[in-house]
Amino acid sequence: MKNSIKNIYPLSFPWQTQDPFLFCVYHLDHYPKGNEEMGPAASLEGRNLGNDFTTKDGWRMYHGQTIPGFPYHPHRGFETITIVNKGYCDHSDSLGAAGRFGEGDVQWMTAGRGVQHSEMFPLLKTEAENPLELFQIWLNLPKANKFVEPHFAMLWHEDIPVVNANGTTVKVMAGNFNENKAPKPAPNSWAADPENEVAVWNIHLEPNTEFTLPASNKEVHRSLYFYEGDQCSVDGEKIAPNHGMDLQSEMEVVLKNGAKKASFLMLQGKPINEPVAKYGPFVMNTDQEIQQAMQEYQLTQFGGWPWPYSDNVHDRKKGRFAHYPDGTLVEK
Repeated sequence: MKNSIKNIYPLSFPWQTQDPFLFCVYHLDHYPKGNEEMGPAASLEGRNLGNDFTTKDGWRMYHGQTIPGFPYHPHRGFETITIVNKGYCDHSDSLGAAGRFGEGDVQWMTAGRGVQHSEMFPLLKTEAENPLELFQIWLNLPKANKFVEPHFAMLWHEDIPVVNANGTTVKVMAGNFNENKAPKPAPNSWAADPENEVAVWNIHLEPNTEFTLPASNKEVHRSLYFYEGDQCSVDGEKIAPNHGMDLQSEMEVVLKNGAKKASFLMLQGKPINEPVAKYGPFVMNTDQEIQQAMQEYQLTQFGGWPWPYSDNVHDRKKGRFAHYPDGTLVEK
């Protein structure tokens, strides 16, 4: 194993992460044509509805009963970064915010002191299949920001830099690459301070090409996930697909691709270096704070649920949009 690679591991569900990241999961579902309810125009027989994480016929319903996705659930103490490369996600939350995003858009949500939201995957096409490719990343908040006001932001794909270089494309969703800066993250995010060197990049290599990851600060944690392709080498070490690597971030790292297009996700950031206490959708610093979060959620529901359904979706005819808590509406 080369000195630039700290360790190599198979990708599980979810993927292994390093501080300041808490969680990363990759969803790839080959959904069929949609029905009138924006669910699958296919039988749901044999599925464990409400908890269907088994890839049957190439897709999963997750916690959805009629529409795939994740009906309302709470979060506290961290941020979610949701990247939808293919298909669509319908967002609704306890702040009254809503949105439909996809085809490369990114949603950045700071849970802070507490929020409920739903993430549903409406199958909008009735005459064609509805593939979905999605990453969800959990980025921790430091103790000082665990109780900030919740915040909801949309990073539209038209505003996200995609850098093309010698058969490689780098989509810069956080951080910067070759002086191409990502849109601003949520204001209280660990990523909002450039000193923390947070980066979220989606890297695609054409067949038989190579790419050099630039060096960063040696205090930064860097993980690289090879999730699509045939075979590649990382500083001369052969890597099979569906493997992750923790890298020495102070060193340049050369990626050489094989005969098929290769895709990687890179997560990087300065560690927060604080105690982490986790229970389901709550991430705090102590077990006592977790207990407090559970009690507050039982009492307040983090503001309640202003939508008619727990698995709320928006009108099929709506395009990509974001409706913010202050009433601002952005349509794409």
